[in-house]
Amino acid sequence: MIDIRPRAKLGGAQHGWLDTRHHFSFAGYHDSARMHWGRLRVWNDDIIAPQSGFPTHAHSDMEIITYVRKGAITHEDNLGNRGRTVAGDVQVMSAGTGIAHSEYNLEDEPTEIFQIWIYPDHTGLPPAWGTRPFPTAERAGAFVTLASGMAEDTEALPIRADARLAAATLSTDQVAEYPIAAGRNVYLVPASGRVEIGGQIAAAGDGVAVRDEARLMIRALEDSEIVLVDVR
Repeated sequence: MIDIRPRAKLGGAQHGWLDTRHHFSFAGYHDSARMHWGRLRVWNDDIIAPQSGFPTHAHSDMEIITYVRKGAITHEDNLGNRGRTVAGDVQVMSAGTGIAHSEYNLEDEPTEIFQIWIYPDHTGLPPAWGTRPFPTAERAGAFVTLASGMAEDTEALPIRADARLAAATLSTDQVAEYPIAAGRNVYLVPASGRVEIGGQIAAAGDGVAVRDEARLMIRALEDSEIVLVDVR
């Protein structure tokens, strides 16, 4: 099953400083048919105005991944962590027993991010945060794992969930393949461009929910950047 969910039909809100689209029920948007996708709970498409952002707030027992599509995001938390994550890179936060953090766009241009929440395999663990650069050249033409809790993904940022976040950049007409193990779901969003998947077209910001497929073949109809999450 490959289900295209157009960006224009997603839930969302306009807060002035924040233009957000919700792929799953979140905040004031509720759709009983879109509460989660396997262990994936949240995929928000956020555009944050310059010199603004999310003030300090708390989370617990959730794996939170931020994929920066444009601009940069600056993180600060009550553990003493502070870092700036730029376009193409990723930060992860294991909320564990509790963490309070802020996320600000301190740049002079809008910042665009995917904010992704995944249920952890175990609760009650100490909180943690991390970030690292992932040169986009390394993912040209094929998926590269950026964050993962799967044993084989030793080079990825660690999360505490049986899940993987991967990304690929494709030139026009280039094809990328992604194998899907039995019993797993994939959720995919083009960060830019337009792609063909299983005879269907997905444009930038559209969600693609996949299950009961053994393999994805993704062809770029124009230069494209693709982000996916693989979960139980």
